[in-house]
Amino acid sequence: MMKGLAMTAGGTLEGKVAFITGAARGQGRAHAIRMAREGADIVAIDICGPVSDTITYPMPTSEDLAETARLVEAEGRKVLAREVDIRDLAAQKQVVADAVEQFGRLDILVANAGVLSWGRLFEMDEDQWDSVVNVNLSGTWRTIRAVVPAMIEAGNGGSIIIVSSSAGLKATPGNGHYAASKFGLVGLTNALALEVGEFGIRVNSIHPYSIMTPMIEPEAMGAIFSKYPNYLHSFAPMPYKPVAHDGKAGLQEFMTPEEVTDVVTWLAGPGAGTISGSQIAVDRGVMKY
Repeated sequence: MMKGLAMTAGGTLEGKVAFITGAARGQGRAHAIRMAREGADIVAIDICGPVSDTITYPMPTSEDLAETARLVEAEGRKVLAREVDIRDLAAQKQVVADAVEQFGRLDILVANAGVLSWGRLFEMDEDQWDSVVNVNLSGTWRTIRAVVPAMIEAGNGGSIIIVSSSAGLKATPGNGHYAASKFGLVGLTNALALEVGEFGIRVNSIHPYSIMTPMIEPEAMGAIFSKYPNYLHSFAPMPYKPVAHDGKAGLQEFMTPEEVTDVVTWLAGPGAGTISGSQIAVDRGVMKY
């Protein structure tokens, strides 16, 4: 524990409290650990269960969320971890109330939770559309609705980072409902930035591309591209990054959650104090193809 405490001394987020959705694994866990390392206490929520039969990759578990909490505590910070569906506004409001009671403030919101499925817009059923849009867009609004009043009440300003996608900036055939939800987050980000700027709260969206998490389903993607090969042209290959592993040089295609965390943590901290209402591509330049 002392090791973790030493690492947080003088961190860029010292004394802050961060509310992170989808925190059980992947990007959410990486953000929680890094922000704790930088001195923040963490409120970590995740559904830890199924969203819909139309979401076919494995969902996070209670054990995943418990591991995130353990890793945050290993950094010497406090954590409040709850199993919450972001589509449930009342449940999110309760977590916020409990967090304010425990920590006294909220400074940072990372609206990270989201889901993905594959199919053509004119062929999918209502549940497939609703599951993605209700989680990614409406669920993010519910998170904002629950958290932002507490940030304003605390009177400390703050930073909100909304995790969109490269699909929120460029059309992606084969998952148009996902793109629609992520484009919607851009409008939400920019409007919210104007609304809360007077309270010293900044709002930005990030737009990652090809992050190595369970959401990447090679089989499902392959099936779509095999059936509709012209769609492949809308998905530019990720430039490879030189990496070293076990003392050997190699190449890494997909980005890691920790690479996204570098950007998220910067946006949360004082170094990004002039940045609000911006869309930040986290994609090694892929969107320029």
